[in-house]
Amino acid sequence: FSVKNLKLLTSPFGQNNPITVQILGICSALAVTAKLKPAFVMALSVIVVTGFSSLIISLIRKGIPSRIRIIVQLVVVAALVILVYDVSKQLSVFVGLIITNCIIMGRIEAFALGNKPWASFLDGIGNGLGYGLILVILGFVRELLGSGSIWGYPIFEKLGLYSVGYVNNGLMILPPMALICVGLIIWVQRSRNKNLIEK
Repeated sequence: FSVKNLKLLTSPFGQNNPITVQILGICSALAVTAKLKPAFVMALSVIVVTGFSSLIISLIRKGIPSRIRIIVQLVVVAALVILVYDVSKQLSVFVGLIITNCIIMGRIEAFALGNKPWASFLDGIGNGLGYGLILVILGFVRELLGSGSIWGYPIFEKLGLYSVGYVNNGLMILPPMALICVGLIIWVQRSRNKNLIEK
């Protein structure tokens, strides 16, 4: 890994995060993060699809006529999602959010169409990881506070918190709370990194 390639892989974790900086992929962040397990599966699926779609498009970019490039991109992404769907059937209706995820199409358009395959693959994987990080954080917090569990395991019940009066916060598992949580993450990140305010 060169310094440049390492930056492609790691910058989406903070300075160039797809959700908190680029403000992409919000829909899926709202839809699948009420529980940690579907959030993790969605994150893993998007990492795979983003990485390999960027790689494939970069490999064939010089042979794609510009007037049909979006159609070709959608075909590649849809084919990869079909393969991923066999692994992630628990996403059910949300699997369509992978195909239409603007992070995937955005990285193809902004990076893979103009860069070499290895760099495009790293960029795709890095952005998928940055996206997945936010989903896992949201899924963890929302399931813990909304259902008192993590990955379905009843944490608060085992700790005896219900016996001392704790009540699950039902608001945490509703979509508006996902948006509020994303807003809080953006606020914290930008308050710690003043240069992000200009982006």
